[in-house]
Amino acid sequence: MSFIRKIKRGGKVYLAEVENKWIDGKCIQKHLRYVGKEADGQTLLSTSLSDVAVDSVKLYGPLLVLNFLAQEIGLAQLLGDYGDEILSLVYAHCLDYKSLNQMPQWFARTDLNLLLDLDGLTEKRLLNALDALEAHDAEKLQQAIFAAVQKRYHLPVSGVIYDVTNTYLSGKKCPLAKYGHDKEGVKGRPLIQIGLGVTEEHGIPLFHKVFAGNIHDARTLHDLISCFQSYEVGSGVIVYFDRGSTSAQNIRDIRRLRWHSLCGLAIRGRLKETLRPLLATRKFIALPNRVCLNKTIFYVITTTYEWGGTKGILAVCFNEQQQRLLREARYEKLLQARQQRKAGQAINPGLEQYFDKKGHLIAKRVAEAEEFDGVSCIFSTKRLSKEQIVRAYFDKDLVEKAFRTLKGITRLHPVRHWLYNRTTAHVFVCYLAYLLLALLKYRLRKLGLAPQRALAELDSMYKVYLRDTKKGFVLSRIVTLTKQQETILRAISPTLLKS
Repeated sequence: MSFIRKIKRGGKVYLAEVENKWIDGKCIQKHLRYVGKEADGQTLLSTSLSDVAVDSVKLYGPLLVLNFLAQEIGLAQLLGDYGDEILSLVYAHCLDYKSLNQMPQWFARTDLNLLLDLDGLTEKRLLNALDALEAHDAEKLQQAIFAAVQKRYHLPVSGVIYDVTNTYLSGKKCPLAKYGHDKEGVKGRPLIQIGLGVTEEHGIPLFHKVFAGNIHDARTLHDLISCFQSYEVGSGVIVYFDRGSTSAQNIRDIRRLRWHSLCGLAIRGRLKETLRPLLATRKFIALPNRVCLNKTIFYVITTTYEWGGTKGILAVCFNEQQQRLLREARYEKLLQARQQRKAGQAINPGLEQYFDKKGHLIAKRVAEAEEFDGVSCIFSTKRLSKEQIVRAYFDKDLVEKAFRTLKGITRLHPVRHWLYNRTTAHVFVCYLAYLLLALLKYRLRKLGLAPQRALAELDSMYKVYLRDTKKGFVLSRIVTLTKQQETILRAISPTLLKS
């Protein structure tokens, strides 16, 4: 394959098209033709402008950035023999993902064949790449990837946020697909669950794991605690939001790792007895206990507490606005149900408990239901201030954005593969896409620019291939950068401007 070589002579830079050939075991560079010269940073062709035709226009800017981020951590090498093919899928998930059988057409519109040294990409090669990805030990691969990120970025890991989401499959043949509690509230869809751990400060993904749709959240956390032991990340606090993830065993296991837990507790059993005296007096609704988070007001008191044999701090948080909304929503449902009963219509089975045989509301049952409205309980094995506890638990923006990125931008759902290995490999590709977006966000943190916005801004940064219609040689040029594009590239790395 020929390429353009710069030749410096007499203070000038000349351009020549050359080609490397192996002759008798030696690499010989053959001169093909003179192309032109460089002056003041511009390329001056040795041909008339009328002889130049546009051969092709390729998507370049966003791919240049994503490939730079991947190269910095040696991602292709970590992914193995099909590393470049997997990266092509990762980049597509970040930018303009199409179904697998449309990937070759998308690939042809980009400059990835040069960035990734790929040519003639086919659907079969991409499927082989997914199979190769699944053949890896997923836990060890994620550890190696995060170790490479830490080595390059030197990010301290003082806390980890963990949460669980689920997504649905378009078919019903995958053995992972099970009916469970759909977090989007849609019934009747086969689900898989995904546990995700990200660093608390910058949202850099540490690990993920795929589970069947009917696995309890506490079990998913237990499995991830086991793999987390292999990470050499010092110590800190693991924050997990879903009360279903909280179990005494999980808290004990996390303490054995010399980490702390910060988690929500379901209000039931002994915890109810602890709360009732506090709620009866309402003494904690006072200025010293007021904590404001994103315009939401909490009143918080803390007390020592023991959960499953582990000592810690219990933060009792009361949100008056949430209490009012829950109460009014319940009253609305009960009034509607009473009207339906009078009309002889069936009501929601869950509301039957609030009515006696004559159809009258049972005031005691209603009062019991609203007893803990607006109350949340957070348990921490590390001594933290009220503000720290509230911010860590209720400011879910980081992990929620991660899930929105996975499900939206990187096209996690619906999963259209039905083989077990390709389903988990598809999730892994989405995970890698989120990793690159998270690293891009970290690079752009001083600009305050979202990674998706930055990639969209670079979308008009094309590489144009020009062809001399008389002499036949091809030369590529990148369209002139806008000031915003220059700012973005410089924030990521000044070396990108040179490339």
